[in-house]
Amino acid sequence: MEPFDPAELPELLKLYYRRLFPYAQYYRWLNYGGVVKNYFQHREFSFTLKDDIYIRYQSFNNQSDLEKEMQKMNPYKIDIGAVYSHRPNQHNTVKLGAFQAQEKELVFDIDMTDYDDVRRCCSSADICSKCWTLMTMAIRIIDRALKEDFGFKHRLWVYSGRRGVHCWVCDESVRKLSSAVRSGIVEYLSLVKGGQDVKKKVHLSENVHPFVRKSISIIKKYFEGYALVGQDILENKESWDKILALVPENILSQDHFYVSLQYNEKGDHFNFQKHHSSLQRWEYLKKAASQCPSNIKNEKCGPWLEWEIMLQYCFPRLDINVSKGINHLLKSPFSVHPKTGRISVPIDLQKVDQFDPFAVPTISSICHELDAIFTSEAEKEENQAESDIKHRTRDYKKTSLAPYVKVFEQFLENLDKSRKGELLKKSDLQKDF
Repeated sequence: MEPFDPAELPELLKLYYRRLFPYAQYYRWLNYGGVVKNYFQHREFSFTLKDDIYIRYQSFNNQSDLEKEMQKMNPYKIDIGAVYSHRPNQHNTVKLGAFQAQEKELVFDIDMTDYDDVRRCCSSADICSKCWTLMTMAIRIIDRALKEDFGFKHRLWVYSGRRGVHCWVCDESVRKLSSAVRSGIVEYLSLVKGGQDVKKKVHLSENVHPFVRKSISIIKKYFEGYALVGQDILENKESWDKILALVPENILSQDHFYVSLQYNEKGDHFNFQKHHSSLQRWEYLKKAASQCPSNIKNEKCGPWLEWEIMLQYCFPRLDINVSKGINHLLKSPFSVHPKTGRISVPIDLQKVDQFDPFAVPTISSICHELDAIFTSEAEKEENQAESDIKHRTRDYKKTSLAPYVKVFEQFLENLDKSRKGELLKKSDLQKDF
């Protein structure tokens, strides 16, 4: 992928917003068929401009207004907020307390930095192909639950542009959910709890919930390749001590455990030293944990211990505040990340395992692809004389952004079909009366 130079960003953004941003699809999404009057007009947008100038409570009459403002303001980042009781750009004229957030998609934000205590390859804002598997597992686990456990149909997954993923659940009924219900949903989807000072962050009950069991099944498909080979989580004493810290004291102190995990004079676990890879050590640990004596009460050993470790190292870590607040802003799809230059593109759920954040188009690459198309000045002049609308409907299709817009369009098609189906149902019910 073409290297990105942040110094070029202002000029690249001008070209992107003029020629490549998929305005028609974007408006089609947030207008939701125009079924509810003023739905788009009451939506909050926020723009982050050059030098971190932050402008909230932007709102627009229609697609044309949005386009003009984006091309004029050249935002470095776009965030989407709630649908309010009044137009957000008039919020200062509304009586105190009357301006209220009424609806918004249920959103989820999963950030790689929240896994820093369990990933060994990278930390902070850095990511690599090894730790990206955490995002793959997160999408698979959360999406399955949203679809099967809650029955939500319209789920748009988007790459953040740097180190994480976002999910927008767009069903009509979901957009109307209260903050309390949103909190309940995100609580259901959360298992890893506790800050930096808490060593053991996952505690399973004896009767493991079906959601947890299904999540474990998904993790098992990735665990060996990701945790034992890629992350090598039992490579040395420092790494395996972190895992043994998750085993309850009264199990570790039992004779069978003490003998099998005894230290040698160097302070290394004798039997771990004997095994030469994380794979072998994991199998050994599972075997030792399964030999739990009957005299240990109130402790779960065997598969429970194994599952708790797997979940702590691999289960999705959600930002609860992003999901529960109706007025919480979230970065928009097709926004550009100002540090990496990567576009926040939709992720094809049929190809989650193949998604590569490093192959995502950057603003540099798609703008240069566009430049390469118009080789001669004459062609450029001729094309510039054409209408901007013709440009937009065609230009992104000539760049590596095209397949991602197609994923977005498929999502919109499904939304449209669902909406038409609901309208038909309503009209049929009215005929029955």
